[in-house]
Amino acid sequence: MNAHTSKYKCTECGKCFASKQMLTQHRRIHSGEKPFECTVCNKRFITSRSLVVHSRIHSGEKPYKCHECDKAFRQPSQLNTHMKGHTGERTYKCSLCNKSFIYLSGLHKHKHRIHSNSRPYQCPYCGKLFVENSELKQHIRIHTFAKPYPCSQCSDHFRWRHQLKTHLLRSHNEGTWLACHICQKKFTDSGPLKVHILRHEGVKPYVCSECPKSFCTAGELRSHSLSHSDVKHFCCGACGKYFRYKHNVIIHFNKYCEKS
Repeated sequence: MNAHTSKYKCTECGKCFASKQMLTQHRRIHSGEKPFECTVCNKRFITSRSLVVHSRIHSGEKPYKCHECDKAFRQPSQLNTHMKGHTGERTYKCSLCNKSFIYLSGLHKHKHRIHSNSRPYQCPYCGKLFVENSELKQHIRIHTFAKPYPCSQCSDHFRWRHQLKTHLLRSHNEGTWLACHICQKKFTDSGPLKVHILRHEGVKPYVCSECPKSFCTAGELRSHSLSHSDVKHFCCGACGKYFRYKHNVIIHFNKYCEKS
């Protein structure tokens, strides 16, 4: 750090800043001072910039737009994170196995699922354990039949966000389709489109350790690996019946349990 950047030093934590204004803002972290108040919900903030970003929640303003899929965001950091999904840039690497991830949340989930046996969140209906509370909340919808995603154009409700997104595109022409440049097949999300293009190109980077088969995605490999085992991992949350494959649980649930 040079003489200019070390000119303004916080007496509380020793952190240095390039300007007196930056130091003043930083000191509010220690003092708890939040001089900027939202006129809508009265939430307070340390800086005026934080208030501006927050106010977009109420106004719906999303000035940072992705040039690939037209999705918009409230702040540039959200756009930068989103763009990694298009570029495939994997910034976050697991220190235990060197596997890399596009999003920090993906790295956290990987560490919990692969390198930790901790599953602190338990379903009150069937006792199934989960790594994260968000996974538990999604699972509970199977028991409660909740459909928390309403369509803004009609009376339909959906259990999953991607179902609503697909419905809006197909039924109301709201949103932007993503088209395959090879066959023009349309998709609602970039993830399935990327896998689809891999199939065109014949790219199968995930190879089974038990046989010569290879797959486009890690999920397909995990599903295939179950064929080498007699263990039935997937349980119907409604009736408790176990299945070897996840898609068999979904078929079973939709056919026998959802309307019961």
